[in-house]
Amino acid sequence: MGGKPLGLKQLRQRAGLTQAKLAKMTGIARTTLSGYECGVYDVHQMTLDNALRLSRALGCHPSDLTDGYPD
Repeated sequence: MGGKPLGLKQLRQRAGLTQAKLAKMTGIARTTLSGYECGVYDVHQMTLDNALRLSRALGCHPSDLTDGYPD
């Protein structure tokens, strides 16, 4: 299937979630999620807790969150 790996934004969109919905599901502020998606915050420096919350909500492995970064 190849191609560019998906990043956090693409994983969220693939799951059909808005930033607000993902924030509510994970307890991570929407502004923080936006910062990760836009590159304001480095996803490689994300806390383990946040990585686990996001990967569970998005149905992916935590390492998938950094693939494709930056967009």
